[in-house]
Amino acid sequence: MPNSTKILTFIKTQSRWRIAGVVLILVLAGIWFRSGGKSAAGGASFVARRGPLAISVLEGGSIQALESQEIKCEVRVGYQGTKILKIVEEGYQVTEDDVKTNKVLVELDSSDLQKQIIQQEIQYQSAVASLTDAQQGYEIQLNQNISDIKAAEQKARFARMDFDKFLGDTVTEDIIDQLGLEKELAVESTNGVARALSETPPTLTVPAHSGLVVAQSPSNDAPRVVALSGGAETSAQSTPSVPPQPASEPPSQSAKPDSAADAEAKPLTNAPPVSSVVDFSQYAKIEALGDGEAKQKLRKFEDDLQVAQKELGQAKSTLEGTRRLFGKGFVTKIDLERDDIAHENARLKVQTADTARDLFLKYEFKKSSEEALSKYAEAMRELDRARKAAVSKLAQADAKLKSAEGQYNVQVRQRKDLNEQLEKCVLKAKKTGLVVYGGGGEEMYYYGNQEPIREGATVRERQAIITIPDMTRMSVKVKIHETYIKKIKKGEKVRITVDAFPDTILDGQVTKVGVLPDSQNRWMNPDLKVYVTTITIDGTYDWIKPGMSAKVEILVDHLNDVVYVPIQAVAPSEGKQVCYVVHGLKPEKREVEIGQFNDEFIEIRKGLKEGEKVLLRPPVSGTPETDEQEKEPDNPGKTLPEEKPAPPKIGPPSTRTG
Repeated sequence: MPNSTKILTFIKTQSRWRIAGVVLILVLAGIWFRSGGKSAAGGASFVARRGPLAISVLEGGSIQALESQEIKCEVRVGYQGTKILKIVEEGYQVTEDDVKTNKVLVELDSSDLQKQIIQQEIQYQSAVASLTDAQQGYEIQLNQNISDIKAAEQKARFARMDFDKFLGDTVTEDIIDQLGLEKELAVESTNGVARALSETPPTLTVPAHSGLVVAQSPSNDAPRVVALSGGAETSAQSTPSVPPQPASEPPSQSAKPDSAADAEAKPLTNAPPVSSVVDFSQYAKIEALGDGEAKQKLRKFEDDLQVAQKELGQAKSTLEGTRRLFGKGFVTKIDLERDDIAHENARLKVQTADTARDLFLKYEFKKSSEEALSKYAEAMRELDRARKAAVSKLAQADAKLKSAEGQYNVQVRQRKDLNEQLEKCVLKAKKTGLVVYGGGGEEMYYYGNQEPIREGATVRERQAIITIPDMTRMSVKVKIHETYIKKIKKGEKVRITVDAFPDTILDGQVTKVGVLPDSQNRWMNPDLKVYVTTITIDGTYDWIKPGMSAKVEILVDHLNDVVYVPIQAVAPSEGKQVCYVVHGLKPEKREVEIGQFNDEFIEIRKGLKEGEKVLLRPPVSGTPETDEQEKEPDNPGKTLPEEKPAPPKIGPPSTRTG
């Protein structure tokens, strides 16, 4: 082709391009003027649509086992914690053989506990020795009390015998009734006190391996405590039997109730002196006395007086006869003097016998009577003191025994607790499953800057070390914002997408909805209230592992035929919800009534019709023009191409983490 022809062709082509450019500019200008310009429209817009709208809540969370065995540190070691000496690798699969053989999963440092156990064993053995000593001391004191009371009883009984022996039992009964003294011997009441003390001895709770053995007595049902010391047994009866009643006592006395015995045992210290209330002169007669030593003495004095009087009469008769014979000269003067001396001797015997009887009745009888009564009264007082001393000493022995028993029980509990703590330092397999180390999530919140679980790491009490999840039932735990929580109900269907497998959609349902806001989130961000919700995954999948991130879409409702726009097209204004509808050069601010919404679209019940164009952002005066284009997506479920602006104040922003 000649050069001139090529040049002409090039000029024609350039002219066509210029004309096409001018036409394109005019068309674009017309479109710009027809739409009112970008500055008037305020940015991208969306055409309101009518059709079905799925109301769902989208959230992100992590996959967890619905049920799992959590192995925690149960060793009480204080704030400093204890170290992990050995631990199985994370991801280890615990098998049935591991459970049967009690495979050790975690071994904690127990050196401090072993030191405490040694010290505790020393204290425990000391407590055993103190308990044995207190038990034997109680038994000794109980037997000593019985011996003291029996000795006091015997003394009182002998004093009563002496009293009866001197005055006779009939007189002593009358005197004792007048004085209000006990009419019977104190042995019955003493046996009642001893029985009351011995029937309810302190019972001992003697655990195994304590050094003490509780054996059954072959003679009765009372248990006895056998103290083991160097292989030799020394036993003491915990409940000694009451000494048998004397055979001479009447049955009515031995069967006397304890109340009567207590009445007999009342103290006599407030009684008036016996010498000032008893007049023994009224008993200074043979007929008034009983068969006793006083009556025998008085009878002897009476007999001596009568014999002396008879001898005096006989001597008197003899002297008178001798005088008549001496007057007639039949006897000598010596015979007369001899009979006179005999008469005088007889007269003196009468005076002596009479004086002896009077002295006995006036002095010796009263003295001996008062002395016998005083000895008996004092013996009864000593018996009362012996009873009270017995109760006091036994109470002291009982208190010592209970104190030793309490200290012993404390040492037993501490010893048992330390041994249990030592056993808890070795954590064994009890359930099959996958080993997952603890220490994440809420553990960080409760324990602060804790170390990751590994050998040599420090763990504290109640801190989770290992979790063995049940892989057959998995779930997703998400946190729902308080604005959406009222839409979430148990049993609602859920679509689940695991981040590691985005092409696979799993089915599930809501199984648990939190009643209160999440406590951890409340402390970290008090203004954000979220509720922990559990989504159970239907079916079992081998590729799902705990800790994987997942997104859930909770299907709360489905609207069949509604008008909807993007959620950012609705803005609050003066307490109302408005949309900016595009009409010519200036958008129209129009109030609308909104309905339900999801993360992208919102239902418009009133104020907007299908096909009307709304701005996705409220117009701002003075803003420079941008190169944003309209958006009219064909699929309402797809995200707009431009950056989504902040949603209107009809609900909070999404709390998704993924």
